[in-house]
This record gives sequence, C-alpha cells and structure tokens, in this order.
Amino acid sequence: MRFERFARTVLLMAMTGAIVLCAAQAPGALAAPRSAAASPPPGETAQVGPATGPVVKLPAARVEAIEVVVTNEMARIGIPGLSLAIAHRGELVFANGYGLADLENFVSAKADTVYRLASISKTMTATLVLQLAEEGRLHLESPVQAHCPAFPMKRWHVTSRQLLSHQAGIRHYRDGERPMTRHFRTLEEGLALFKGDPLEFEPDTGILYSTYGYTVLGCVVEGVTGRPFAEALKEGVFIPAGMTRTQPDDVRALIPNRAHGYSRDDQGRLVNAALADMSYKVPGGGLSGTAPDVARFGLALLSGTLLKPESLERMLTLQGTRGGNSSGLGLGLYVEERDGQREAWQDGNQTGASGLLYLRPETPLVVALLVNHERTAPALLPLARRITDLVLAEPAAAR
Repeated sequence: MRFERFARTVLLMAMTGAIVLCAAQAPGALAAPRSAAASPPPGETAQVGPATGPVVKLPAARVEAIEVVVTNEMARIGIPGLSLAIAHRGELVFANGYGLADLENFVSAKADTVYRLASISKTMTATLVLQLAEEGRLHLESPVQAHCPAFPMKRWHVTSRQLLSHQAGIRHYRDGERPMTRHFRTLEEGLALFKGDPLEFEPDTGILYSTYGYTVLGCVVEGVTGRPFAEALKEGVFIPAGMTRTQPDDVRALIPNRAHGYSRDDQGRLVNAALADMSYKVPGGGLSGTAPDVARFGLALLSGTLLKPESLERMLTLQGTRGGNSSGLGLGLYVEERDGQREAWQDGNQTGASGLLYLRPETPLVVALLVNHERTAPALLPLARRITDLVLAEPAAAR
C-alpha cells in the first residue's frame, strides 16, 4: 500500500512535467512535514499565523481511498499542486498537500500552502454583510448608496441582497480587464472601473454573475463599519473562525508558503501564470489563504460561530427573479440538493489558481480544495462530492 501511494505521486509529477522525489513525497507521506518558515524583515510580510501541518484524524483505509481519488484526478487534469482540508462534526479531520507548489524550485504543496482564493472570497464577504444585517447596522433591502455614496444612483435602486445573489444587474468583467496589473490602494479606486456603467437590467428581473457587485458590497461594509474592508473582514470573520493565514492577496508582500501559479499555453504545456494584481476586487476575488483556513471558515459558518441559524438559513435559501427563474444561488453560495441533503458551494477561478469551498450543512461537513492552476474549478465540485462520499461512507464501503 505504501509503495502504491509512492507510485501514484511519481506518476502525478511526471504528468505535470516535473519528476521530483522530495522528502515530502516519500512513501507514507504525500505532503511535506510541518516546518518553520524563515521570518521576513518586520513590515515586509503579510499576516502570518501558526502553520498547519498534515492533519489525519480519519481511518487509514479512508485516507488511502481519498488520496487515490485526489492524486488520480490531479494526474488526469494535470494539476501541479493541490491542498485539501476536510472538517467534519466540529473539527478539522484531514489536511494535506499533493504535488508541487513551485515547479521550478521543486517545492512541495503542503497543508499550509497559500493559494489565491478567487471567488471563495465572495462567501466570506457575504458572511460579513449578513453579520452586519443581524446587528441592524444595514438593511439588505435598502439602496446601497445609504452606506456607499461613492457608487452613483442608477435608473433603479440596487440593494445588498441583490448584490449578494447576483441579481443587481451590475456587469461582470469586460475583455481586456483581466489580468489586471495595476495596484489599487482603495476599494473606491476599484469602483471607478465600472461605477459609471448602466445596469444590464432592472434588478431582480435577471441573473448576472458579477464580481464587481461584491466590490460594491465591500464599499457598503466600509461605510457601515467606518473601517477598511480588510480590517472589518479580519475582525468579523477571520479571527472568530480561527483563520490565521488568510489575507488580501498582495503581489508585493512576502507571504510564506505561497504557491506559484500556473496556466497552459496553446499547446497544452504548463507555463507560469500571467502577472496579476487582485487589489481591484478584494471582496469578490482578492483574498489568499490555506485549505485548512477555508475549512475552518466553513466549519465556523455551519456551527453558528459566524452567523445565527436564521441568517445561515437565509444564506442557503435559493433566490429567484420576479419571473420565477431560479439563480441556483443563495446569498453568496450555490445551493442544490444531493442524496436528499442540501449541498452548498462556492468555486473560484483566477490567474494562477482555482479553488472550491464545499458544504454539507446537515451533516455537517466541509471540504476545501485549493490548486495552483487556473481554469480547473469545474473539476473540483465532482472531486469534492467523491471525497464527501468517502468520508461519510460506512467503513466497509470506504475500502
């Protein structure tokens, strides 16, 4: 069994174009052991918390089955590096890394490798907005200009609820807007990219996925709290959830264990991802963090640490247009039913990274998958479902 795990790792590395026999990939451990990172000079590093080494609180046979599924899928798609974390019944039960976080320097992906979170950022922003609504500090049905005067009035009112559910009519990206290399110092600078554009439709009459809509929500948060968005998010979400390695993705900062991002060229060869600065869209796609942190967030969300039960239920309730068309979305999460239980998720794809936060609210179970390869998000939901089935399977079925 140990040899088979080692062989799968060698095959995975071969398919990503780099056969490296690191200590982290030795038999019996598919991820590097926990190690202390060198301390950058004061003032030159982003937020750093204690590292999370491999976590294994599942039966060996179940771990083996999960790792077979993960490494086979990585080899099939050609993912260089992946980190996985699973939380079940109130605790983190598994965390590990597979493949390489940096192909050129042969750095293994670990449990605490830092990746761009892409649109998983939206669910964290949505949670903060719902917190503020719980406290009576904002009303989800009020025009956003009450707290974000920098966003001009439109032909129709735009509300926070409509922004959360992508029914506000605010546009998404246009050709040439990605990747962005300019650094934006404030959310208001990011608003300037789209605030002068008309709405695509009357709110609640259509559905248009919009990262820019979440920039407006970030502006609302700043107006309500009187604090920079990142500070409000840290205090309201990261600290209560125990997320010590999550922060705005700053391309200039020194972030220990940050993964290098990859893409593919026209011939399908792995290449370095383009330079991209995510500072123009922090609330909707500009955070970075680790798989264990994302799992802790999901756990805190489902356990009542971050939201009251009624707010979580509202988050998980499918929204729809006035005409009765379902968006497949709640407030910051996609929602479906599978095997008689609700499932909710938010996936993300951006330059050099893809990821997925997957929730089974009634179990409760959380799966976090982060990878350093763009355009792989569609494959992560089926993978998370397979992992969930293995975690929840009867012992004999998991063999």
